[in-house]
Amino acid sequence: MTHTVLIHGATGQTGREIVDGLIEDGSFTIAALVRPQSLEKPATQALKQRSVKLVVGDLESQPVEEIAALLDGYQTVISAVAAGAQLDQIKLVDAAAKAGTKRFIPCGFTTISPPGGVMRLLRGDKEQVHERIWYHHLPYTIIDSGYWYQISFPRLPSGKVDYAALGESNTFVGNGDAPNLLIDKRDIGRLTARIIKDDRTLNKRVFLHGEVLTQEDIWVIIEGKSGEKVETKHASHDDLLAKMHAARANLRANPSDTMARVAVWSAEYDVSKYVRRDNTPENARYLGYLDTKELYPDFRPITFTAFIDELLAGKAQKLYQDQFEFLRKQES
Repeated sequence: MTHTVLIHGATGQTGREIVDGLIEDGSFTIAALVRPQSLEKPATQALKQRSVKLVVGDLESQPVEEIAALLDGYQTVISAVAAGAQLDQIKLVDAAAKAGTKRFIPCGFTTISPPGGVMRLLRGDKEQVHERIWYHHLPYTIIDSGYWYQISFPRLPSGKVDYAALGESNTFVGNGDAPNLLIDKRDIGRLTARIIKDDRTLNKRVFLHGEVLTQEDIWVIIEGKSGEKVETKHASHDDLLAKMHAARANLRANPSDTMARVAVWSAEYDVSKYVRRDNTPENARYLGYLDTKELYPDFRPITFTAFIDELLAGKAQKLYQDQFEFLRKQES
């Protein structure tokens, strides 16, 4: 008998990788919870073409009882919603509890940061979902990961990697010596497939990563591979803290501004990674996470060097294309 999984957010940046990982594993029957208005979208129809069952439901308009009926019969429910939709999971948690779901995986898949820490906005929303899980005594696994390779490289003077770059990425913080968990986003789905079949991970937090690298390490790799010298900007820890406080103040003044929210997420990530140095294996173990490198020693993650080879060969994927296209249309 195959393992039945329902994914909420299957067409998003993380959800796509989870679908890919489960299909590659080959031992899952996969369904995707989609809203009626998203049913005919190309990304949704692409799931159907890959034998992913489409389960139509709307968390916003349907009562918990109806959502629970849609979840009935699925052993594992995985949520991979967008960053701004974390609290939408509350109803999904309630429905999963009512449906008797055997394992609920909330939308984690982010860097290591302690509850109540500096990542107040994004991590704070996620923690509210965790509290709802625990309220119901719903079986769970919380999966967090390193920062993606795909958003961890600087631009080059030649512009060769601009096609895949996301935002400003050439700022060297302090001495560039803060270690960070990193992962190729394609490995997230492959490791998730292992985690949800593993009884050791039930009611646990798990972290996954490919490598631990500093900014200095990253600069050395890309400069060595490209033969170019990165044009580096510099920022102090105080600069990052000031930027974070300014972003938070701007969001308080403009709470409905999506880009103001994105600026807070970005600034809080930077302070957590480079000032507090939260995103490390040592901190993850301190917080009680299990390490996939210890759980699955045979798994060979994609290396950062291999990713840089793809990037320089023009084969890397630029992220969030759909979202940026949507924002451009909204502004026009």
